[in-house]
Amino acid sequence: MSWFKRVKEGITTSTEDKKSVPDGLWHKCPRCKKATTTVDHEANQFVCPSCNYHDKIGSKEYFSILFDDGKFEELFANIKPTDPLNFKDTKDYKSRLEDTINKTNLTDALRVGVGVVDTMPLVVACMDFNFIGGSMGSVVGEKISRAIDYARENKIPMMIISKSGGARMMEAAFSLMQMAKTSAKLALLGKEGIPYISLLTDPTTGGVTASFAMLGDLNIAEPEALIGFAGPRVIRETIGKDLPKGFQSSEFLLEHGFVDMIVPRPQLKEKLSVLLHLFAKKSRLKEVSETN
Repeated sequence: MSWFKRVKEGITTSTEDKKSVPDGLWHKCPRCKKATTTVDHEANQFVCPSCNYHDKIGSKEYFSILFDDGKFEELFANIKPTDPLNFKDTKDYKSRLEDTINKTNLTDALRVGVGVVDTMPLVVACMDFNFIGGSMGSVVGEKISRAIDYARENKIPMMIISKSGGARMMEAAFSLMQMAKTSAKLALLGKEGIPYISLLTDPTTGGVTASFAMLGDLNIAEPEALIGFAGPRVIRETIGKDLPKGFQSSEFLLEHGFVDMIVPRPQLKEKLSVLLHLFAKKSRLKEVSETN
């Protein structure tokens, strides 16, 4: 029984008539807990306007952010993983792949797209953390290798966006072989003078960090990204010393020369456009110099 009653006609609202806020209209920052409309959050490239927290996003979002009008051609989408070792842990690998493919609508942890960034052509290989932690298996290595071959054949700059927990243990040595394979392909790209830009996002760890992620002509990181090879506990136990605070952050790596610059996501396309135009200008100057 209620103690008070609204007597003025037209004010009383029944439970059935009360309007609830539809799901998906607001985004709550996981760090500062402030709410932003979903539309504004997406317009700010999935970055919190209050604390600059960069939400984890995948290839779909990065392609939309980088390519002009979000238009691109996907390459090598037909390559899918297999289970060469008949691996099984808590779940057999074949079933894990099928479930993940159905859940994410991805064929593996990396997609390759080619399009233009402010009129400049670019090949982008982007990892998806939602697919088994962005782990690097044989398909990831093969797609990167073919993307590099495509960039070499068409004389187009290459960009790899890393977001990974490392090598995919379900493929054992097949996964580890991708480190050498992708590194060798990038060496060929470098010999032909085609620019390679590496974007390191949160997290970039394990075999990905130990191979293609740190081999860019320019290594760019997003703010506060976790970047490293082994975890802090493993390193501490190995060297027997306490580690500096934040030693695996973008900012620490920039200070110690492991990355060239930190670029907030809302500024990424603009910065990338400047770099691509500079690379193109340098290439033209080189051609003129060689002709003379």
